[in-house]
Formats: sequence, C-alpha cells, structure tokens
Amino acid sequence: MSGTGSGRFLAAVTSPIGRFIAASGLTNLGDGIATVAWAWTASLLTRDPLLIALIAVALRLPWALFALPAGIVTDRTDRRLLILRMDILRAAALGAAALALWSSLPLPDPPETGVSSLPAFLALGLAAVVVGVAEVFRDNAAQTMLPALVPRHRVEAANGRLWSVELTGNALIGPPLGAALIAFALPLPFAVNALIYLSAVLVVLGIKGRFRAEQAERRGWRHELGEGIAFLRASPLLQLLAWLTGFWNLFFQMVMIALILHVQENLGLSSSAYGAILAAGAVGGIFGGIFGERIVRRMGAGPAAQWMLFASVPAFVGVALAPGAWSLGLILALFEFAGLVWNTVSVSTRQRMIPDRLLGRVNSVYRLLAWGMMPVGLMLSGLIVRGAEQILPRDIALTAPFWVAAAGIAVLTLVGWKRLGEGLARHAAQSA
Repeated sequence: MSGTGSGRFLAAVTSPIGRFIAASGLTNLGDGIATVAWAWTASLLTRDPLLIALIAVALRLPWALFALPAGIVTDRTDRRLLILRMDILRAAALGAAALALWSSLPLPDPPETGVSSLPAFLALGLAAVVVGVAEVFRDNAAQTMLPALVPRHRVEAANGRLWSVELTGNALIGPPLGAALIAFALPLPFAVNALIYLSAVLVVLGIKGRFRAEQAERRGWRHELGEGIAFLRASPLLQLLAWLTGFWNLFFQMVMIALILHVQENLGLSSSAYGAILAAGAVGGIFGGIFGERIVRRMGAGPAAQWMLFASVPAFVGVALAPGAWSLGLILALFEFAGLVWNTVSVSTRQRMIPDRLLGRVNSVYRLLAWGMMPVGLMLSGLIVRGAEQILPRDIALTAPFWVAAAGIAVLTLVGWKRLGEGLARHAAQSA
C-alpha cells in the first residue's frame, strides 16, 4: 500500500503537469522573496512614497508595454522554450542586482526626498524593468501552455492546484524567507532568487512534448494581433472580466504599495513581521485555490464571482483599521481567499472560451486591460499619499489609499454586478 502510494506520488510529480506546477512553485517562491525585497530595499534608499512606488511601477509597467507582443510571440513559438528563456533572463537580472547592491554597501540613512545612493537605486530599477518584461512573456506562455497539459474538464482543478502551489511559494514561504534574507544581508534575497529561477529552468527542461500552437500561414503581426483583438471584441463576457480585473488590480496595487510605509511607520513592524503578514494572506489564498472549484460548483460561477469581487470592499477598510499584525494578517487571509475563488472563475472561463491557436494573443489583449492598470494604481498610491499629507497628519495620509481603494471597488461592484452574473450564467448554459 505504501509502495503504491509513493509510486503514484512520484508519477504525479514527474508528470508534465507535475513538473509544470513544480516549476511554477519555484519561480513563485522567488517572486515571494522579491515581494519583500523590491519594496523594502527601495524604502532603505528613500522615504519618498512616490520614489518607492517607481520601483513597483518598473516591475508592472511592462504589462502595459509588452502584453500585446508577448501574445504574438506566444502563439508563434514553443511555449516551453519561451518559459525557459525568460527564467534564464530573470536569473541574470537578479544576479546583477545583487552584485550592484553589494558594491553599494553600507547604505547611508534614507532621506525623506531623493535617494541615499543613486547607483543602487538605478540598478534596482533597471533590474525591475528586465524582470518585469521577462515576467510578461513567461506568464503569458505559462497560462497558455496549461490547457495543453490536462483534459478540458480538469482545467479548474489544475488551476486551483497550480495557484495553491504558487501561493505557497509566493506569499507563504517567500515573504518571510525574503525578510530573513534582507535582515542577514541586503543583496542576499536577489542572489538566492537568481538560483531559484535557474532551478526552475532545470525542472522545465524535463517536460517533453511540443507546445507550439497549430498555426495557419503567417500573415504578419498586425493581422495576427487583429485576430486576437477581434475575438475579444466579439465576447462581451471576456471584455467585462478584463475590465473588472483591470480596475481591481489598480486598487489592489494601490493598497499593497501603501502597505509598506503603513506597516513601518504606523504599526512599527519589522521586515520579518511584514513577511509574516503576507504569509498569513497566502494561507487564505491556498485554501481559496483548494476549495475554489467546489465553491464555484455549489454557488454557480456568477454568484461566486459577484460576491468575491465585493469582498474586497470590507477587506480594504479592514486594512486601514487593523491595529496590529495579527488582525492585518487575518484580513489579508480572507481577502486572498476571495481573490483565488475569483481567479478560478475568470481564468478557467477564459481558457475554455478561447481556441488554442488564439489563446496567446487573446490572453495578451485581455491581460493588457487586466494588468496594464497596475502601474496606474501604484503611481496613484504615491500621489494620493503626497496630496493627503498637505492637509492631514502623515500617519492618516498613509492610510488614504486604502479608503480610496475600498470606495473604488464598491463602485466597481455596483457597475458590474448584474452584467457579471448574467454573462457567466449565459456562458454556463451554452457550455452545458
């Protein structure tokens, strides 16, 4: 019995989908370490919320600039090879950032305006841009490749399993590990990240098969991109999901970048405590990934998506009012749970509706709308804090993005509630 169980486990881990999920878990462990490392390192170079936000913008702006080219490339090339190349590029950029930070030590105290070390800040920003560009191509290829690894009726289950593993690395293990590495040596999380991405490359190398979409004769990138845009324009449901996800991402990024200074100055917490708070959020997300398929099946896709979208309103209010690490961690756990159930609906719906030959291009247009809003949220967060400081004490000004985000999600829910429920119900009926 034990031998049979271990054999099944080994077969699951070494299967193509098992290797795919393991590689995603590794890269998301690196992302989790970086979640703390990028922003916390920036906060050691400056106390200006707008300059800190610029590093996050450098990571997210590539989604607005390269999402469309990434879709064309994904549909033209072997998606597995694209994943490998982008992980190698990320490893190189993070290794270079580690060397640049090491050469800048010891860092002077961070000023309220400007930066304490311009070379270190520029190196951090350049590495963030390279990692951000690689992430656009890598994530598009990965999300497009997954449906080729499992039967269609198992897409929700595969996505739930994938997201649970990714969250374990990205937000449960990664942030506390990143905080510990920062406390030991500032360049260390970037160096460790580089090694993690190279390890993921070795895992993906073991996936055998051909993962290039079946294509008709090429007619130029404009024609191919036009096909993807036309498909999305012909689907009101996909357009609605893209815009709702985009504005949700805007408000989410507004909250998460503001959380850095709020945790440091208002709550007086260390990098380790901040990592633990993010890890608590990950626990909720992991459960959302595990139980998302069952929740969607029981509630129906429409009601599940509607209520999970609304759940962000009390969550963002709670972030502003939470008195300490424990309460903040619990709020983020509930928030991440709702977010993963929403993803179970939106991503699985998209993967089912889009033909494989168009999946990369439609995904890229969709994600341009859905992810291109993130840098806007990051910049707005810094501008809101700066503006609020003109009329409010700094401690209250640091919470202003949370209140703006809660109000924004409330409006978003009201606008999208009816169309979301009707569109998903119609899609479920057509699929049946």
